[in-house]
Amino acid sequence: QVQLVESGGGLVQAGGSLRLSCAASGSIFSINAMGWYRQAPGKQRELVAAITSGGSTNYADSVKGRFTISRDNAKNTVYLQMNSLKPEDTAVYYCNADVGRRHTTGWGTTVVLYDYWGQGTQVTVSS
Repeated sequence: QVQLVESGGGLVQAGGSLRLSCAASGSIFSINAMGWYRQAPGKQRELVAAITSGGSTNYADSVKGRFTISRDNAKNTVYLQMNSLKPEDTAVYYCNADVGRRHTTGWGTTVVLYDYWGQGTQVTVSS
């Protein structure tokens, strides 16, 4: 099994900063892309930022210039530094990872990709 454990959410005033962390653990052979999504009440879950194993990044237009995603491959951990927070950033933030797990059968060993989610961490930005 694989677990993603998030931390770092909380309550902050507009203009403030928070740093989210997400650590993956368990039966992991490799991790491809990792990312952060968020879901506000009454809205669909949306991509906030993503990063490949090679360090290429992608951001939602609404957070460009304010949020920075990074990862520590040795620790299987992804981070989201959030600066200049706005009330509209209020949401539950979820970590996501594409994890390769090795399976050995009588015909050999293969690596299968699985999609995992964290439990979510609340970020609330007050005006």
